[in-house]
Amino acid sequence: QVQLVESGGGLVQPGGSLRLSCAASRNVFRFYVMGWYRQAPGKQRELVAAFTSVSVGNTNYGEFVKGRFTISRDNAKNTVDLQMNSLSPEDTAVYYCNARDSTRNFWGQGTQVTVSS
Repeated sequence: QVQLVESGGGLVQPGGSLRLSCAASRNVFRFYVMGWYRQAPGKQRELVAAFTSVSVGNTNYGEFVKGRFTISRDNAKNTVDLQMNSLSPEDTAVYYCNARDSTRNFWGQGTQVTVSS
């Protein structure tokens, strides 16, 4: 069973940084491609950052990221992190960890990120 648990959200001032972490159940990394998505109120869920394959390799980022965010993973700890810098109020959203294969998508419960002064 795939379990994803996000942590690290919170309130941050514009220009600040946050680091989100997703703890995945054992062996998820072996079979699923990992990524982060977000959903702001009244908007569709969108890609923030994701690996392009099960093995550590290339990554994709949403166009709005513009070099501010970095996705990383620790296979030994079964965690996928999202380092977010230069945050703006437009980054306010619930951030979700995602694990997917060709036919299935799994989501964590989400963690709220609020960027406000």
